[in-house]
Amino acid sequence: MSDSQSDLESQIAFLENTVTGLDKALVSQQQQILELQNQLRMLHGEIKTQGARLDEVDTAPLDAPPPHY
Repeated sequence: MSDSQSDLESQIAFLENTVTGLDKALVSQQQQILELQNQLRMLHGEIKTQGARLDEVDTAPLDAPPPHY
């Protein structure tokens, strides 16, 4: 086996290892993105619910005197 062939095989093994590592990182990042999207949906729903509750509250005008007057 010549040195150049051995060098090429070594480079190919390195590239395959790199691709495998990058693939694992991509899968991990995709899972994190999906989790964050789910959390964002839940938070959005909670904010909408809180907003609806605030709309139901009878708000006194800001310039009204306090109730003890």
